[in-house]
Amino acid sequence: MVTVTMTVNGRQVSKEVEDRRLLVDFLREDLGLTGTHVGCDTSQCGACVVHLDGKAVKSCTVLAAQADGGSVKTIEGLANGADLHPLQAAFKEHHGLQCGFCTPGMIMSGVDLIERHPDGLDEKTVRVELEGNICRCTGYHNIVKAILAAAEEMRGGMRQAAE
Repeated sequence: MVTVTMTVNGRQVSKEVEDRRLLVDFLREDLGLTGTHVGCDTSQCGACVVHLDGKAVKSCTVLAAQADGGSVKTIEGLANGADLHPLQAAFKEHHGLQCGFCTPGMIMSGVDLIERHPDGLDEKTVRVELEGNICRCTGYHNIVKAILAAAEEMRGGMRQAAE
């Protein structure tokens, strides 16, 4: 057993866990943050993507102990209270989800993608970078539209903040 301490969605948490405890299980079972989904147990679907120290990671491939001392953001920590994050709003507006199972991982990957490309995105880049996320319902078209729309909105907000 090992004690892990980390900041999750802005709140410091500390728990004793088994050395082999996966971050996804720690978040879901120990902290009750069930928005992070377990889809494949092989790190191929992307349903479990969270941000660890500001970078998108598949939480089924990270031990909770590896996140010790770090900062984790899950889908539950993305919105600002009742105000959806721009990408969450764009998924709603552009019908970027159907069953919703992949949506948390897609959104967390999308936010990371937008943040890594502050000068803008194109459809090809979005499609290439989403290859690690699987959606069995939508065919990706509306997911890509949502990410591009949110990227443009977020860039506009960044430009205004800089002025």
